[in-house]
Amino acid sequence: RRIHLTVAKLDVMYKKNKKPLTDEPTVSALKKYKDVESVVKIEEVDGAELVKTFAEEMEEMLGRKMKSVKNNYTFDYYNSLVINKVDEDGNALPLGGEFPLEENEHFNKLPVNTQLSNIQVPTNVYNRDPDILNGVYMSEALNEVFIDNFQKDPTLTWQYFGSSTGFFRLYPGIQWIPDDNGVVTFDSRNRNWYIQAATSPKDVVIVVDVSGSMKGLRLTIAKHTINTILDTLGENDFVNIIAYSDYVRYVEPCFKGMLVQADLDNREHFKLLVDELHVKGEGKVKKAMKESFKILNEVCGSLCNQAIMLITDGAMEDFQDVFKDFNWPDRRVRVFTYLIGREMTFADNVKWIACNNKGYYTHVSTLADVQENVMEYLHVLSRPMVINHDHDIIWTEAYMDSVAQSLLLMTSVAMPVFSKKKETLSHGILLGVVGTDVALRELMRLAPRYKLGVHGYAYLITNNGYILSHPDLRPLYKEGKKLKPKPNYNSVDLSEVEWEDTEEKLRTAMVKGETGGMSLDVRTSVDKGTRVMFLKNDYSYTVINETPFSLGIVLTRGYGQYIFIGNVSVEEGLHDLLAPDLTIANEWTYCETDIDPAHRKLSQLQAVVGYLTGKEPDLDCDALLLQQTLFDAVVTAPMEAYWTALMLNTMDDRVETVFLGTRSGLMRFQRYTGIEKRIAKSFLTSTDKENMFTLDHFPVWYRRAAEYPAGQFLYYMPRQETRGRGHTFTEQTSTHTGTQNTICTVLFPIFSAVFSRFSQKSLSDRLISLQPAGYNCSFLFTSVSLFDYQAMCKMNSHSVSSARPLLSVCTVCSLCIQYYQHDASAHKKKGDILQPCDTEYPSFVYEPSVKETNSIIKCGRCQKMFVVQQIPESNLLLLVVQADCDCSRQFPPINMEPKECDRMRSQKIRRRPESCHAYHPQVSFSLLELKRLLE
Repeated sequence: RRIHLTVAKLDVMYKKNKKPLTDEPTVSALKKYKDVESVVKIEEVDGAELVKTFAEEMEEMLGRKMKSVKNNYTFDYYNSLVINKVDEDGNALPLGGEFPLEENEHFNKLPVNTQLSNIQVPTNVYNRDPDILNGVYMSEALNEVFIDNFQKDPTLTWQYFGSSTGFFRLYPGIQWIPDDNGVVTFDSRNRNWYIQAATSPKDVVIVVDVSGSMKGLRLTIAKHTINTILDTLGENDFVNIIAYSDYVRYVEPCFKGMLVQADLDNREHFKLLVDELHVKGEGKVKKAMKESFKILNEVCGSLCNQAIMLITDGAMEDFQDVFKDFNWPDRRVRVFTYLIGREMTFADNVKWIACNNKGYYTHVSTLADVQENVMEYLHVLSRPMVINHDHDIIWTEAYMDSVAQSLLLMTSVAMPVFSKKKETLSHGILLGVVGTDVALRELMRLAPRYKLGVHGYAYLITNNGYILSHPDLRPLYKEGKKLKPKPNYNSVDLSEVEWEDTEEKLRTAMVKGETGGMSLDVRTSVDKGTRVMFLKNDYSYTVINETPFSLGIVLTRGYGQYIFIGNVSVEEGLHDLLAPDLTIANEWTYCETDIDPAHRKLSQLQAVVGYLTGKEPDLDCDALLLQQTLFDAVVTAPMEAYWTALMLNTMDDRVETVFLGTRSGLMRFQRYTGIEKRIAKSFLTSTDKENMFTLDHFPVWYRRAAEYPAGQFLYYMPRQETRGRGHTFTEQTSTHTGTQNTICTVLFPIFSAVFSRFSQKSLSDRLISLQPAGYNCSFLFTSVSLFDYQAMCKMNSHSVSSARPLLSVCTVCSLCIQYYQHDASAHKKKGDILQPCDTEYPSFVYEPSVKETNSIIKCGRCQKMFVVQQIPESNLLLLVVQADCDCSRQFPPINMEPKECDRMRSQKIRRRPESCHAYHPQVSFSLLELKRLLE
């Protein structure tokens, strides 16, 4: 094991021999800095101006994405499931054929064809249906549009067209792999981008019959229908579910008489409750319909489309009067009916309800019928928009890229495509939805962290206050060895990561689309929640025009207020940049290597050198970052000779490694013992890089350095992965010094952090002589509460109702000498399931004001003395305690209070979409009548 030793200033006296670090024969970096001091300036960072600049760049980038879906789409069918496959005789399969594929890093190293798109059809859709074949033929021209878009904007990723008939055209073309059962369940019409583009926001009340006649398969089909309807809703929609038999009840009593936002968290919550439904009694629909109309008439939801989804086997008493009393003559609320089961005895009742309330009737006799029949209601709701030819552009919330089977967070921009034929104008025929994906990581590259300081960052939220991108967003959890998306990964609210915003002033202003700023005193954690820092943050925010998104940036007082800018010649900088002891953060973007395939194999250092030498003039590089990197390379160049001389003249062989990092991501290091395999030549450690959704961040040792007093030593033990326990930390209580749990780093002001790394044994040798025999060394800590609103907690699988995300209770250890499990997945046992929960957990800091103290600890029938002394100019405390009296005890866990109904019912401020298409005068008859006319 090793510790990191940080030195604050390069001219600090080396304590062992009292020689200044600037003495000959070494050449100090401080002297080199003074040589270039005349070309150096320190500029204050203007947060308001910076967020405006970032937002404008993002608007430009997102504008290109919107332009790619605004082309006039006018309508070699390659089926992605059978391309490059042959039958027993070696002949190409029907709808297959040779389809060249080549691995492409821009598309997550998937084999793709950038010259052609191809077609995917779900298993439950007949791929030779005339509607499918006609649609594929009409959309053939999209190939040229897709290719042209990609040539104009190489940052584009997947482009696609989802047809209302069920096929999906994707560019670039790929080989589609079915699941283990040979089934393709992906249906583009279920995707959020399709649904949001095809319809305006909607308020939906789902009414399900749970009378005795719905037992067996009928109830199973009904549950599947409800879940499928829920899957067609998004965060701009509102929903509730009512079950009825002899009486009416809400499946979630806490949501009685209200509509709740149909975000992923609430939809999954409803699904758990629907799974518990059981049948009993007689079906009396009248009271349920009255309650549904009451909600829609009295409660504010999306303020746009309103619909009731009635799921029943049709056996019901007199029901006609309720529509006359609550919905006629305006018929403002559409009623969609789903007749469940094979029996058609009561079909007329169910048809009458739909036809007389501007809805749509479907018969769902098997589980296989559910998907297609549920989708019909979307076509009804899209008709006013289609007739008006309102090509609204929509942006989705964050989601995982399921098409590419990758772990990238994405957002999509999409637009509906209509039939423009005059003879079908009044029919409002939706042909489909065209869209493209935007990798949020690419978008956030426009707000680089080096401009914001070591603790600074940028983040994006939606009009509903949900996180698109934030360094504290953790959308994945570990289940066994697999990484899985959390059930609520895309409905994490800004207030759950910026939890110091207790009055939600920051959230409210951003959701409203305002431009402004504010300051907050925050507690923030590093090193997987085990270390805490207290910061003063300045927030600046603004809206990104023509999108539902708002951008915020955070600058930390002190280090984050200023940027250190120096200028040297390219020739001088290149000379020092090529030194063998130097590297730069390959995870940062100094030059964009992803656009041109010829550049994708270059490391960032190779790209920088190629660009500066003129060998790669076409590279798109960050001029300011390169300027800073070259300056840092020149100023830190003397460190190699300095460290070597220091080792030869003063230091012993217990020092393993010394290294230095700068704000530009540059790193210099030297090894002094044969430990090449034990330390990586990388600015970021593997732990620092674990969050793949965070870009160009600074390592833990650098972040801690920025807040530590200059001129002091800091000891940092990298946390070890404990097998079988996930990510843990512990305090040692052995007869050796307990340094492995204490982290501190020291800032070389504004510019860099300098470290030495040596074995723990070498430090122990120096301190062990201070410990009298029979005594035990430990540390004093002050517990600071932190909160995690993205935790995953163990729930018993036999009690689903107690595992609901909105009602969960989670416990964590409260004592630092116990193991703290920040990710509960490692403790998962058979029969347990993991669910989102809120947790409060302790982080431990020592009190620096305690220089020296002593007292007596009483432990039952015995007592023992202890002495605490602070080790000068370090973050270490020496605690000497009598070891002959056992005072150890277990502390009770800290439980978060359950979320009560009041909290569940609370509705946060949101910004509704600007457009709404709920009515058109030409939509004067039901879709059942329209279908008959068309037939």
